[in-house]
Amino acid sequence: MTTQVSAHAAGRAPELRPARMGFGDVVRVGAVGLRTRPLRAFLSALGIAIGIAAMVSVVGISASSRAELNGTLDALGTNLLTVAPGTRLTGEQAELPLTAEAMVRRIGPVEALSAIGRVDGASVYRSDRIPAIQTNGIAAFAARTDLLATIGATVRSGRWLDAATGSYPATVLGSAAAERLGISRSGTDTKVLIGDEWFTVVGILEPAALAPELDSAALIGWPAASSTLGFDGHATRIYTRSPDTQVAAVRDVLGATANPEAPNEVDVSRPSDALAAKQAAGDAFTGLLLGLGAVALLVGGVGVANIMVISVLERRAEIGLRRSLGATRGQVRTQFLTESLLLSALGGIGGAMLGSAVTAGYSSYQGWMTVIPLWALTGGVAATFVIGGLAGLYPAIRASKLSPTEALATP
Repeated sequence: MTTQVSAHAAGRAPELRPARMGFGDVVRVGAVGLRTRPLRAFLSALGIAIGIAAMVSVVGISASSRAELNGTLDALGTNLLTVAPGTRLTGEQAELPLTAEAMVRRIGPVEALSAIGRVDGASVYRSDRIPAIQTNGIAAFAARTDLLATIGATVRSGRWLDAATGSYPATVLGSAAAERLGISRSGTDTKVLIGDEWFTVVGILEPAALAPELDSAALIGWPAASSTLGFDGHATRIYTRSPDTQVAAVRDVLGATANPEAPNEVDVSRPSDALAAKQAAGDAFTGLLLGLGAVALLVGGVGVANIMVISVLERRAEIGLRRSLGATRGQVRTQFLTESLLLSALGGIGGAMLGSAVTAGYSSYQGWMTVIPLWALTGGVAATFVIGGLAGLYPAIRASKLSPTEALATP
């Protein structure tokens, strides 16, 4: 039978081991510095929060804008192609033949076609008292009655031209043209001067995403433009719709079909490409703003490191007391590293919330759907832990190397 004898009974001094700190103890001890100096902790976390908020809001606003663009393209379609006259070898403005519309309509995959033609010498004015030079950049265009259905535009006020109104002095204004003329609604009592003739404003368009040239235009029926303003009948822009799978094939033959004698004098474009290019430019700007956010985050991390170094210097007596009571260097190091991580986490979480609020507010103001990528939130908060860990590593090591006697002797 074996008898167990305790160390005390055997006459040996008991072995003293430092108590192990649980996760809750680590967090509680690490939060001591934050509780005792709340204003300093807030200002330090604010630097981190500004950097994270900038990064989250930039990514969120960019993602919301992209989602809005994608929604617009889904609604309007990416299968719209336009044909316009280019320039001759001599540098002069070219002209589409009178047969261009009929020729393009013969392309098999083309499902819909419409056109506009600029009426030269016909400026648009609100009153005959306005000097001729003040055109406000508004141009008059003859328009086919199926134009809106082809380009996917809508009427904000009044109605679109039809077979009846297209033969009489009636006009539909683009959104920007109506704003420049100071016209907010259409009606029989609302008239504008086009050339030397008064035209009744029967409608006002919403902004046309795929045909921005219509926003600053006064649109007139093709017959009325010919009979009233001397329009020569040449289209200056032809719009076509074709199946998505056939867009590339149609694009390849549009120039030669619209003007067989001089296909090099024809410009063929895809309006949705312009929108995509605009988004690409926005992405480049987003990259710049993300860089600024990263700089702000770095500055916040330097601020945290500075605060932690000062905290070690100010709390030398506390460190010495803890070491005298049996705290190991590892426990002291863990305390200050935890304090740095908590400080950064407060800034990161606060910045993520602030950035989300900014994104939601701006998206709501623009009428967009709010989109905040999950990776932006998680990545932002994770970045703060990395910054906090790096910022607190040196102060934590420095604190752990202080001897109890040296720390307690510090006044």
